[in-house]
Amino acid sequence: MSKRDYYETLEVSRDASASELKKAFKKKAMKFHPDRNPDNPEAAEKFKEAAEAYDVLSDPQKKSAYDQFGHSGVEGMGAGGPNFNDININDIFGDIFGDVFGTRSRSRRQRGSDLQYNLDLSLKDAVLGVKRKIKIPSHKKCSDCLGSGAEKGTGPTSCSNCGGSGQVRMQQGFFSIQQTCSACSGTGQVIKSRCNSCKGVGAIKENKTLSVDIPAGVDNGDKVRLSGEGEWMKGGRSGDLYVAIRVKDNPLFERDGRHLYIEAPIPIDVSILGGSIKIPTLEKTISLKIPSNTQTGKVFRIKGEGASIVRDRRRGDILCRVIVETPSNLDKAQLKALSELTKKLEASKNYPGTDIFLKAISKNKE
Repeated sequence: MSKRDYYETLEVSRDASASELKKAFKKKAMKFHPDRNPDNPEAAEKFKEAAEAYDVLSDPQKKSAYDQFGHSGVEGMGAGGPNFNDININDIFGDIFGDVFGTRSRSRRQRGSDLQYNLDLSLKDAVLGVKRKIKIPSHKKCSDCLGSGAEKGTGPTSCSNCGGSGQVRMQQGFFSIQQTCSACSGTGQVIKSRCNSCKGVGAIKENKTLSVDIPAGVDNGDKVRLSGEGEWMKGGRSGDLYVAIRVKDNPLFERDGRHLYIEAPIPIDVSILGGSIKIPTLEKTISLKIPSNTQTGKVFRIKGEGASIVRDRRRGDILCRVIVETPSNLDKAQLKALSELTKKLEASKNYPGTDIFLKAISKNKE
């Protein structure tokens, strides 16, 4: 049985934002969660289906693979969705009201934002894969305060306003609502004497060099995720860094998925008599055999010398379209010889394409 389209499962458009995806999943989860439908196996299956769809579409790397290749693109990437037994209905319900009233659990709040780094690659590096070093702004734990942000010899104290919880409870009509504590910004701690070195941040800015393994077959828009290399968050975990690929234009090749297209000129004598020409690939130069009587527009296929795609190392082909080149800057002797040859050719039927064209013109006049 084939799987339903993930966007159809969540009832969202293909350009839905992260918040729209989250909202759509919560709606499905509230309706079909097994805790609300204990004797309904169909509801459990629908919940599992929605969880799988959200698991893929909420992950930029999985979503990119799914948008390009469908379900086959995310096979082996953990696209089975979370176990519904691990998703508590109260967590979902609380998270919905958290979105409405601004309440967030400390574990969700204490995470840095994801960042993006744009990396330009040549066509060759994109197709064959490459290892690159990149420099990014980062943070290093302050050696004076050991990351606490407090002056050396002191330490943070529990926030008296929220009792160290990071949140305060407020009453709004019938609802009792939790909000982030304004005194400690949700950390649960306050610093009376800040560290002079880091000014209470707990870390010092620095440039960091990372080594990025770019897999073979990447294309424009593909992203490589570096976990924990995103925005730093004091008291929490860092976000992720996404290396976005931008493939530079190549002067010879145009890429279409697995295949590379190239146009090559051939001398007029080779087109008539046959011969061979040199053709570049991404890795070497090869000899391409040209049969006699080859006309402009003829396409030759060079198997296995094209591109691969991510998660599939099989190479496509190079498709070479030849263009017959007429000689230029001829001297008098060459022009005389060409004139004599032309007169002889005009008396024979050596231009079948012209004959067909002229017949079509005559027929069109009728």
